[in-house]
Amino acid sequence: MSHRFHAEALEQYEEAAQYYASKQADLDLRFINSIQDAIRLILEDPLRWRAFYGDIHRCFTRVFPYAILYAV
Repeated sequence: MSHRFHAEALEQYEEAAQYYASKQADLDLRFINSIQDAIRLILEDPLRWRAFYGDIHRCFTRVFPYAILYAV
């Protein structure tokens, strides 16, 4: 299984990383790693998180207040 970002989601991801970079050194890297860890978990078992709206699933990240919305 592979993944791709919706254009708006990618823009939000980049903006959030820039925001965290401006707040503390290396915080942007921790944010990026948190997102990448969540994506890895989704790719390993996409049905682990139940659908919450139609066929859209939601996986919350750890530490940071973000969720990844995805379809299988």
